[in-house]
Amino acid sequence: MVPLCHPVRVSRTWGKIARRNAAKVYCSMETPPSQSTIKVVIIGATKEIGRTAIVAVSKARGMELAGAIDSQHIGEDAGQISGMEEPLELPVLNDLTMVLGSIAQSRATGVVVDFSEPSTVYDNVKQAAAFGLSSIVYVPKIELETVTELSAFCEKASMGCLVAPTLSIGSVLLQQAAIQASFHYSNVEIVESRPNPSDLPSQDAIQIANNISDLGQIYNREDMDTSSPARGQVLGEDGVRVHSMVLPGLVSSTSINYSGPGEIYTLRHDVTNVQCLMPGLILAIRKVVRLKNLIYGLEKFL
Repeated sequence: MVPLCHPVRVSRTWGKIARRNAAKVYCSMETPPSQSTIKVVIIGATKEIGRTAIVAVSKARGMELAGAIDSQHIGEDAGQISGMEEPLELPVLNDLTMVLGSIAQSRATGVVVDFSEPSTVYDNVKQAAAFGLSSIVYVPKIELETVTELSAFCEKASMGCLVAPTLSIGSVLLQQAAIQASFHYSNVEIVESRPNPSDLPSQDAIQIANNISDLGQIYNREDMDTSSPARGQVLGEDGVRVHSMVLPGLVSSTSINYSGPGEIYTLRHDVTNVQCLMPGLILAIRKVVRLKNLIYGLEKFL
């Protein structure tokens, strides 16, 4: 759903990890440390989502931007590169260790928000944990193996971590509604629109298809075996089809269309800009400091 969320082929193993971790969330919650202000470090601070997150964190109650990490715009003020009226007097740095050490020395509660690259995620989370900080990972194309390794590490280190395929609350609600509807309809088509053709079907379409598979329902039996490319791509083994429309100027949109005798039921979510990720990010920052393990998916916090 979210244009910044690049797709990754999600196998059903993802669902198993998510369900297993879901069971852990409630038993692993602990009372957060006594400090009232959460120190937030953003990795990938000069990306569009990083700059938007800088503004959101700076304005959020009970939070303080404590670090902006990137290899670009080093030395420039984090507030100014984000378009804020007043500088934050916090320079962009490329030294994560120095920032984490400063937070650890102050004994503050801290969270590292990682918008970097798949190849650096594991080391970033491990480094954050070494200094006592929880992590939120929203990174394109993160691999299943990385999530599995992170889950084992966080369990052993008793550190909280959220790996989020999306930070959009609307996208999560769409997926939850899709699961509920799938028990009542035997025909379903996913239709998405995007302004550019990169990486289709999208992460959201793949996630929705996986979520409504393995629920005891076989969809679109009438033409499940057709090989016509006009029928879209089949995701999973239960006959869920996705159609991707690409036109410059379109908003990023995902709709799930169900049909039953005499009716059509459509669920839809549109995204107009990256601001849609910020409420979910702020929620995740407040929640992840209570965890002592890794969870997969923002829905665990809703």
